[in-house]
Amino acid sequence: MKANQIYVNLPVKNVQKTKEFWTKLGFSINEQFSDDKATCVVMKEDSIYVMFLTEEYFQTFSERPVPKGDTTQVLVAIGLNSREEVDQVVNTALANGASQHEDPQDYGWMYQNSFWDIDGHGWNITFADISQMPAEF
Repeated sequence: MKANQIYVNLPVKNVQKTKEFWTKLGFSINEQFSDDKATCVVMKEDSIYVMFLTEEYFQTFSERPVPKGDTTQVLVAIGLNSREEVDQVVNTALANGASQHEDPQDYGWMYQNSFWDIDGHGWNITFADISQMPAEF
C-alpha cells in the first residue's frame, strides 16, 4: 500500500496570521479547503498539504486537549531541493516571527535547519543528496 496524499492537521491560534506566515515562506494556499476556521497550505501540489485549523475547530476532530506552546507532540520534516532553499525558508520564517529550533546540522550528504513556527510547531527543513549518503548511516 502507498499513500497518494498526506494531510497534516495542526491547531493554530489565528488562521489569517498563519496563512500570511506560510505564504511569506513561498508556499501557496488551496483556497478550496480554506475559510475562517482553517487554511490549507500546499507543501507539494497534489500530494502534501498542511491544514492549519483554529484551536476550537481542531478540537472538533479530537477529544484530547490542544498542546500548550511549551510542549511538542510532533516535529514535521520537509525536504527541499538545495541547502540554499533550506536556509532561505528558515531565515524568512525567523524574520516573520518564528524562532530557531536548533543550530543547522551539516552531515555532508544531508543538511538541515529548523524553526518553531508562530504557533510553536516544530519544522525541520532538510536537503539530502542520497547519492552521497554513507553506506553505514
